[in-house]
Amino acid sequence: MNLLLLGPPGAGKGTQAKRLVAEYGWPQVSTGDMLREARAAGTPLGKQAASYMDAGELVPASVVIGVAKERLMGSDVAGGYVLDGFPRNREQAEALDEFLTERAESLDLVVNIRVDPDVIVKRILGRRACAAPDCGGDFNVYFNPPAAEEICDDCGGGLVRRSDDNEETILNRLDVYRRETEPLIEHYRPSGKVVDIDGAAEPDEVYGAIKAEIEKRRG
Repeated sequence: MNLLLLGPPGAGKGTQAKRLVAEYGWPQVSTGDMLREARAAGTPLGKQAASYMDAGELVPASVVIGVAKERLMGSDVAGGYVLDGFPRNREQAEALDEFLTERAESLDLVVNIRVDPDVIVKRILGRRACAAPDCGGDFNVYFNPPAAEEICDDCGGGLVRRSDDNEETILNRLDVYRRETEPLIEHYRPSGKVVDIDGAAEPDEVYGAIKAEIEKRRG
């Protein structure tokens, strides 16, 4: 199946995508991964992307779309994929629609993970990760706090917060999502393939709801 995950930053798209990859074997296709892979491969589009990335600038939409098309022609996505972070806006969505139509393909399911903005802010502001390089401990001071403040339960190392996990940045990212990405929900709604999932539930419940929709369509 070809899946698209939509939802605001902090909705848990990456977490759910990884679980889908682990269970079904469909590769996760995200904008960041695509650009890094194209850069590493040294493709013409990858070199273009690298010039913008090295300068700290946004990669133009035309380059992102080109890289996405190359990625979706890879042999590993022939059996399905999970799109996470692409398309990001209507221009990219329309380019994807055109590309899939040319290949007689389509998206099978569009999962819209809905979460209240107040919950999103707490999720991101509360994120803490273990500073120890080999640990991977992951906590949230609001929803999954460590037993001791700022101390990793797993290894006893210190916990850190990402520099961009601040309220101003979060609110800006939410605003960008509302303006650019949220309209894609209605772009895809007429296809009948959009399902709304309550992303405020526990991750296991969210995954269960997504899996139920997948199995319904596979059956």
